[in-house]
Amino acid sequence: MSEIFSREWIVLRRVEMWLLVLVVYLFQRNVNSGHMPTIAVDPEAFMNVSEIIQHKGYPCEEYEVTTEDGYILSVNRIPRGIAQPKETAIVRYNANYDEMARFDLPAVINFILQKTGQEKIYYVGYSQGTTMGFIAFSTMPELAQKIKMYFALAPIATVKYAKSPGTKFLLLPDMMIKGLFGKKEFLYQTRFFRQLFIYLCGQVILDQICSNIMLLLGGFNTNNMNMSRANVYVAHNPSGTSVQNILHWSQAVNSGELRAFDWGSEAKNLEKGNQPTPIKYKVRDMTVPTAMWSGGQDWLSNPEDVRTLLSEVTHLIYHKNIPEWAHVDFIWGLDAPHRVYNEIIHLMKQEEINHSQGMCEPRS
Repeated sequence: MSEIFSREWIVLRRVEMWLLVLVVYLFQRNVNSGHMPTIAVDPEAFMNVSEIIQHKGYPCEEYEVTTEDGYILSVNRIPRGIAQPKETAIVRYNANYDEMARFDLPAVINFILQKTGQEKIYYVGYSQGTTMGFIAFSTMPELAQKIKMYFALAPIATVKYAKSPGTKFLLLPDMMIKGLFGKKEFLYQTRFFRQLFIYLCGQVILDQICSNIMLLLGGFNTNNMNMSRANVYVAHNPSGTSVQNILHWSQAVNSGELRAFDWGSEAKNLEKGNQPTPIKYKVRDMTVPTAMWSGGQDWLSNPEDVRTLLSEVTHLIYHKNIPEWAHVDFIWGLDAPHRVYNEIIHLMKQEEINHSQGMCEPRS
């Protein structure tokens, strides 16, 4: 096993070397010729979440929410739409995903309920956001009661069958991952690197390479993307996470299970989870009405893992598989509004009608 890792490490270093040579060449060419063919940079590449919302013509409010364990989360609210009332929340997390489910999600949901005066809300999760939902709503019944309906896009409970090249990296020993990235932030984009990526991916020679690298983790369906906005995508993705979160996903790849973070000792596991071994989460305990959308070419939310998940969701009201979709189609796909978002809105409206008529269960 160590010999395989050594070979992979050598290949990785060679790739990095050639990328560095390519970058130096492009900068040198730019200096010598005085210009380089470039693609116009979308202004949203340089904006934060609040600025993007306002740039689209919506009002935006920004709040800080403190979790029970002391983390401060930034929450963006759209208090009303251009024509119709509309609300959403975008959160940045700084722990591993079971702590996000245990602390971050309740803090944000309770804040939204307090701010809006609502008794229940809808939860829309994508990718890791669905993992948090499955954990939180199956282990905290009091929180689950505050959710009208759960919409899971590219759902992930386990990554046993994930084909993403990123999962190969996650097979590395914990100590090697910590040695490469330290113990704090993972792939956090500083202002310098964001501007560098925008510049490099704006070159005609490199724009296609940037797009392919960006899609490498979740699968390819480039015909469904607006590639003129590639510089916006690379400016905001990846947005970074904690090394501890990456270590948790590493454990998930190795175990093939949905379970709490293993802190490495019985004493630490007892302190964090009240038992000597990591808690195994049971999705079938979740009572929230759930609708799911999955992609047939998704390398992270693999169809095999989704098939297992479907058998465990006891209150599944709707599922749609889109055969040609990969992981990012759910957020960047040109046909996402037609094939997914409109269906979410329809289910919401139908739930409101059912509720007003006194029906207990929503119907799809």
